Amino acid sequence: MAIHICSTCGTSFPDTSSPPPDCPICEDERQYVPAAGQLWTTPEKLGSAHVNAWGQLEAELFEIHTHPRFAIGQRALLLRTPQKNILWDCISLLDEATEALILQLGGLDAIAISHPHYYTCMQDWAHRFDCPVYLHAADSEWIMRPDPSLHLWQGETLEIAQGTTLLRLGGHFPGGTVLHWANGAEGRGAILSGDIVQVAPDVSRVSFLWSYPNMMPLSANTVRRIADTLASRKYDRIYGAFPGRQVMSDAASAVARSAGRYIELLNRDQA
Repeated sequence: MAIHICSTCGTSFPDTSSPPPDCPICEDERQYVPAAGQLWTTPEKLGSAHVNAWGQLEAELFEIHTHPRFAIGQRALLLRTPQKNILWDCISLLDEATEALILQLGGLDAIAISHPHYYTCMQDWAHRFDCPVYLHAADSEWIMRPDPSLHLWQGETLEIAQGTTLLRLGGHFPGGTVLHWANGAEGRGAILSGDIVQVAPDVSRVSFLWSYPNMMPLSANTVRRIADTLASRKYDRIYGAFPGRQVMSDAASAVARSAGRYIELLNRDQA
């Protein structure tokens, strides 16, 4: 038997002799099933055709991204703090080279994930590095492989290391979470945002959607609440879900400006 991985979203499913009949995460309106139908792979097949590339974003922050692109194509971010090494979001491929590089950087003490689209093979990463995975309890229904390493947290904030705090913003998913890193951006603060605050191709802007592939909006009140929550934190940078998607300065103003424009457009009457 083998673990099966959805080729569209990257989510892993329990060991079975054959792939599942469907992927509930892809069948949800925030994701999609391709026109050609549901396809599956295994860790062995994925590793035979893909590798992970690395980049350093700032002194203690690294990105890990699978090539060629697989599934949604997000990056994982490895954050090193004096107390803990934290993997932010997750990718499906965990190969020997990635394991060796992470161990050289001090291993992992915790994994935290923004929302269910990036759960991927989190259980295997947790086992390989003997660390917990922090998920918001509001999204527990989307866990396809229950595992003792998964720690469900509740409420609005969770500090997992000094100056490193998970913030529940909701929106894209009820438990949608970002990570506030107080010491990021040379002490000016940074947000690791996943899809919860999506950095746009114009990296001076961000956006907020219920469904990105199906282009379905959030309500004005939800966007206002997200922006107000972030306004209570000091930060100058945002690192988004995809390579190259980061607001490198004045990020708090970019969020406020983008949220204001989003709300204005939702409320505008059109002839």
